[in-house]
Amino acid sequence: MCGIIGYYGNNVKDFLRSPRIELLTHRGPDNQSSLIGQNYFIGHTRLSIQDLSDNANQPMKSSDNLYILSFNGEIYNHISLRNKYLNEIDFKSSGDTETLLYGLIKYGEKFILKLNGIFSFSFLNLSTGDFLIVRDHFGVKPLYYRINEDEIYFSSELKSILSHNKQKAKINTNAIKNYINFLWSPGDQTPFKEYKKLLPGHLIKGNLKKIKTLSITRYYSIPFSGNYFNNKTEDKLVRMLESKLLKAIERQMLSDVPIGFFLSGGLDSSLLVAMARKINPKKKINCYTINSESLDGFTNDLFYARKVAKYLNVDLKIVNAKSDILKDFDKVIYYLDEPQSDPAAINVYNICKAARDDGIKVLISGTGGDDVFSGYRRHRAIRIHQFIDMLPLPLLKIIKKISIHINVSNSLSRRIKKLIYNIELKRNERILGLYSWIDKDILKKLFINDNDYDCFIYFKELEKLIKEEPSELNKMLFWDLNTFLVDHNLNYTDKLGMASGVEVRVPYLDIDLVEFSTKIPPSLKLKGNTTKYLLKRVAEKYLPNEVIYRPKTGFGAPVRKWIKNDMNSFINDYLSQESIEKRKIFNYDKIKELIDLNASKKEDLAYPIWSLLAIESWLRQFHDINI
Repeated sequence: MCGIIGYYGNNVKDFLRSPRIELLTHRGPDNQSSLIGQNYFIGHTRLSIQDLSDNANQPMKSSDNLYILSFNGEIYNHISLRNKYLNEIDFKSSGDTETLLYGLIKYGEKFILKLNGIFSFSFLNLSTGDFLIVRDHFGVKPLYYRINEDEIYFSSELKSILSHNKQKAKINTNAIKNYINFLWSPGDQTPFKEYKKLLPGHLIKGNLKKIKTLSITRYYSIPFSGNYFNNKTEDKLVRMLESKLLKAIERQMLSDVPIGFFLSGGLDSSLLVAMARKINPKKKINCYTINSESLDGFTNDLFYARKVAKYLNVDLKIVNAKSDILKDFDKVIYYLDEPQSDPAAINVYNICKAARDDGIKVLISGTGGDDVFSGYRRHRAIRIHQFIDMLPLPLLKIIKKISIHINVSNSLSRRIKKLIYNIELKRNERILGLYSWIDKDILKKLFINDNDYDCFIYFKELEKLIKEEPSELNKMLFWDLNTFLVDHNLNYTDKLGMASGVEVRVPYLDIDLVEFSTKIPPSLKLKGNTTKYLLKRVAEKYLPNEVIYRPKTGFGAPVRKWIKNDMNSFINDYLSQESIEKRKIFNYDKIKELIDLNASKKEDLAYPIWSLLAIESWLRQFHDINI
C-alpha cells in the first residue's frame, strides 16, 4: 500500500516546479523515490508490507532498464501467478510489485485480468513510449488524473496534482450537486471540472509521443447476467460460500508485517475475525473497535464487540471516539480529497492511528459485505415499492401531500417520509430516490444557476451494462458496488487509513468471491425481511445468533445532534452570507431556509447541511489556498 504520482508529457520541468510527491508521504512513510526522464516523471511513496528490503522499492525498473512500474496496492495471488506464468524469471524480490512488473512485460494488459487484488498503477515501456494507467476491478485503490492537450498527470490523491495549473481549474457544480444529494459524487466527477477519478475496472492507454491519442477503456465489469445457481441446494451454497470466504481471508492475510482486524461487533467484521481464528487457531489476533459512549445520541456497539472478542478469544483494543468535531472536521476533508460527508471517516482514522501506534500496518475490514450480499435498508424497500405499484395514482398523490406534515424527529418517521418523497413516480425513479438525502426541488433552489443536471445519470449509464440481469435487487447491488461503495465507503476507508500509514484490506471484495455472489439466487440474499441471508447461514457456524441477527447499526456519529448543537460556530462561519456569496454557487437565502427547515424538524436536512459545510471546507483548503 503506497502512494503513486506521475506525469507524461513534454513539460516535465514545469510539472516539477511545485511540491507534489511530498503530499503523499503519509501514504508511504517507509521510502520515497522518483524517476525523471525527458517526457515523464514517476514518483512513489512506500508503505512496506511485502518484502521489506530495498529490493522491493519503487518506482521499479526491469533488469534491462526498459520498463518502469509504480504500483499502489496488493496482489494477493502473486505467488501463484509467479509459479504458473513467470517461473522462468529470476526475481530479485519476494514482493508482488516485481510479479506485476514482469507479468505486464510478458503478457501486456491481458495480465490485469489474472490479478486478484487491490491496485492502481502506472506501467511505462521506455523503448516504445507506451504506457498504461490502471485502477483495480472494484475501485478499492483511488486514482485521480487530469488530461490536457499534450500531457496527463495522475496520482493516488487529488491534492498532490492540484497545484499544477490549479488556477485554470473550474468548479464543477454538477459534482457539487452530487455531494449534496448523495453526500458523495458517483462516477468520474470531482469538484474540479478538469480533474477526474479513473473509474473502477478502467485503464488509460497511451504513448508518450502521442498523448492526444490516449484512450480510456473498461477492462472489467462485475458479471451480473441473471445466471444463478438454481440447481444447487441452499446447504450446498452455504458450503460453497464458506469456502470462498475462507480462501479470500487466507489470501488477504499475506503480509510480512503484523495484521489486525476491525471488529465492530456487527456481522461482517465479526465473521471475518471468526474465520481468521479458524485459519489460525493458535495465533494471536489483534482487533480494534470504537467506543461511541462519549458521543451522546449515538448507538454504542461496544457490548457486541466485547462479546465477539471473548467468544473467539481474540485481543480487543477499545479506541475512544473523539467528539471534538470542530477540531477534526477540516483535517478529515483534507485527507478525503473530496467534500464527502460521513463522520465514519473519523472512526476509521482513530482506529487506524491506534493500530499504527501498536506497530500494526495492516487492518482487515468488513467493508463491502452489505454491497455484495445485500445488507442495506434500501434493499428491503424494493418489496414496498412492488406494493406501491398496485396503488392508484390519485391515492399516491394524496399520500404525498399528507407526508408534508410528518415530523422527522425520530428514525422511523424519517424513513417513512423518505420512502414517500417520490411515491407518485415510476418504480425505477422511486428506487433511485432512496440514494438521495434531499428533495430534488429543495436541492435545485440552492443553486444560483441550476442547469437541470440529473444526479442519477451515471446510475442510468450503469444500468445499460447489465441488460441481461432480471433481478431488481441485483441491479441495486450493481449500483451500490459501482457508486456508494467506491465513492463513499472505499474512499474514506482508504484515505483515512493511509492518513495513519495503515493499509486497509477488504476480503468481501475478493474477485472470486464477488463473482460467485452474482450467481447466488437473489431470494437467498434477501429472504423475506432478512438481509444477507446466505451470509448469515454461513455465520451460524461461527458466531452466536444474537450477533448474527442483531439490528443493523451505523459506523458513524450523531450528525443530527452535532448540526443542531455542537456545530453552530461552524455553520455561522462556513455558511455565513459572506462565505456563501463569495462562492457565487449558492443562493444564501435558500441555504438559510434549509437550515431553518431542518431546525423546525419539518425536513431531515442535517446531512445536506453537513455536506455544505464539507464543500466550504474543501473550497478553503483546495481552491483558495496553494497546497
